[in-house]
Amino acid sequence: MTQPWWRDGLRFSCTQCGNCCTGGEGAVWYSPAEGAALAKLLGLSQDDFEKRHTRQIGQRRSLNETPTSFGLDCVFLDRTTMPGKAICGVYEARPLQCRTWPFWPENIETPAAWEKTRRRTPCPGMGQGNLVPADQIRIIRDRECVENSDAPW
Repeated sequence: MTQPWWRDGLRFSCTQCGNCCTGGEGAVWYSPAEGAALAKLLGLSQDDFEKRHTRQIGQRRSLNETPTSFGLDCVFLDRTTMPGKAICGVYEARPLQCRTWPFWPENIETPAAWEKTRRRTPCPGMGQGNLVPADQIRIIRDRECVENSDAPW
């Protein structure tokens, strides 16, 4: 079996810049179970959660985005509680798509893909900070692949 280019791990530490949670129009997919967890965390019914905080895109639902001076922020990105930081207002129940960033299959396919993602986002935490071991990256990547096999990202 061929070893991935990241066999020695990759460095990543979240800097709470919010860049992965903002930008051009996008989608933050969530599963029904994740939607239920988000609704519970927010003290809402599933129906109220979906009406207030999500939108339909094709056959799936995505979290809403809010226009800001940074771009379209995830509806749960909080830029006011900690000045200079962007924090997730639903961190404990954030969707798998968020929990697995930046170790999405397309981001770790090649060193060039990793670098392109680092620059495009831009994500100052990619390539910096803690070394994430290859076995942990594999678990994150494979979990994302299995649980979101129909995800377009």
